[in-house]
Amino acid sequence: MSATSVLARKWRPRNFAQLAGQEHVVQALTNALTQNRLHHAYLFTGTRGVGKTTIARIFAKSLNCESGITATPCGVCSACTEIDSGRFVDLIELDAASNTQVDNMRELLESALYAPSSGRFKVYIIDEVHMLSKSAFNAMLKTLEEPPAHVKFILATTDPQKIPVTVLSRCLQFNLKQMPPALILSHLQYVLGQENIPYENGALNLVARAAQGSMRDALSLMDQAIAYSSGKVDESLVRTMLGAIDQGYLFDLLQLLRAGDGAGLLRIADDMAIRSIAFEAALQDLATLLHRIALAQTIPQAIADDEPERARLMELAQQFTPEEIQLNYQIAIHGRSEIDLAPDEYAGFTMTLLRMLAFATQASTASVGQAAPRSVPARPSAPVAAPSAAQHVVAEPAPVQHAANVADLDWNTLLSQLNLQGMAKELAKNCVLASFEDGRMVLNLAPQFKHMQSNKMAQDKLQSTLSEYFAKPLRLVVELGATKDVATPAAVEQQVKQTRQQQAEDAIKQDIFVREAQAKLGAQLIEGSIRPV
Repeated sequence: MSATSVLARKWRPRNFAQLAGQEHVVQALTNALTQNRLHHAYLFTGTRGVGKTTIARIFAKSLNCESGITATPCGVCSACTEIDSGRFVDLIELDAASNTQVDNMRELLESALYAPSSGRFKVYIIDEVHMLSKSAFNAMLKTLEEPPAHVKFILATTDPQKIPVTVLSRCLQFNLKQMPPALILSHLQYVLGQENIPYENGALNLVARAAQGSMRDALSLMDQAIAYSSGKVDESLVRTMLGAIDQGYLFDLLQLLRAGDGAGLLRIADDMAIRSIAFEAALQDLATLLHRIALAQTIPQAIADDEPERARLMELAQQFTPEEIQLNYQIAIHGRSEIDLAPDEYAGFTMTLLRMLAFATQASTASVGQAAPRSVPARPSAPVAAPSAAQHVVAEPAPVQHAANVADLDWNTLLSQLNLQGMAKELAKNCVLASFEDGRMVLNLAPQFKHMQSNKMAQDKLQSTLSEYFAKPLRLVVELGATKDVATPAAVEQQVKQTRQQQAEDAIKQDIFVREAQAKLGAQLIEGSIRPV
């Protein structure tokens, strides 16, 4: 395939209207150009292939189009055509990954002092800017503080955390989103339609998922598929090209989970090991499948009629309740994040499956030997770092009397999993769980914190966070009540701090070096100076 026919290059957007999936960035830049409220430095962040340099080049055209500063560059003037072809002398692109040193940056900045040769602005696009050395950043900083009026900097990076705060603070920052598979799929359908290349939707689905949010990667993979095919891009061909393994085993896993067949789950795991399927990738694919089942349950039209796996998706959507799917999704993503901590990947994967099995609502196969609901293990009383499926037991679909199971729902552990800040977090930390029944949660607030009861904003934030966590509407009631029998999270936190402080002090006092210094040199420990590490 010739360079001119490469899809990623041929179908690269030439204006803002052709961009897909980055509407929030396009809207902000369009407003800035229309109102002529321009900043001297912009930072585009995001994973590879989401459009960072593409947007930068379109923005450069908008600044230098001969029709004037505009959000809709003409695309035909000399400035626009030269920028599209990479020949515009006042557009300087630098790959920071191969130009990391301060000398490269000084040379670039010296050229910035001179007026543009033919354009309205000199535009510097610095890709992977986080790769610059510290001294190169320092050299750039001076120009960013006092930039010439004719210069615009557009920085792009996949890792903004490595950019000094002093540089970040002088840029307008835009975070580009990963492309959802559905958007990539629709764009691939459009491109192949325009190219008059026949295809199967199943093939495009595989490419859209393999691209992992990158439109550029999707088009590059499609180039490979076209070169690999003999006239039609079909699913089996793309599956072979990608080395993708038929994911039917994931459907089988869920069927066995539904049946409570632990032995069957282990047989599939053993077979995966023989076939050298990566267990971490399998958990990622399992989470993706659970997400698609959740879509099938709540928004059936989101699953296309010609989706190759539609029948099995709909079958599983009927067999599981939405609460079970949400629970298993949480277990899958946490199992994937924790797999590096397991003795090995096989153990991490099978432990994740067993955790799903442990909290399944029914056991109905001969391998289990009974059809009664499984009991729920008691919850730990102290906060733990890793989330467990037991946190979600209150979300089971059966008519569970939550009030009777409050002992199984540990408030300390639950709070450690909620993304709370400010007063909402302080309110939650000074409460204990009194009851949780029929979507109504009652918290007892320690009397000494009575003033927090009137903070409606904090209560509303806590209620919305809990509703989001349990994936169902929840009504929160905060009452003043005794909390002596059950320690509040704040009390547990304080106790942990005191224990660590005491341990630190004891360790210092028992340290041989410290004791020798006291005995031989008359050294003294300064009260209050010891801090736990």
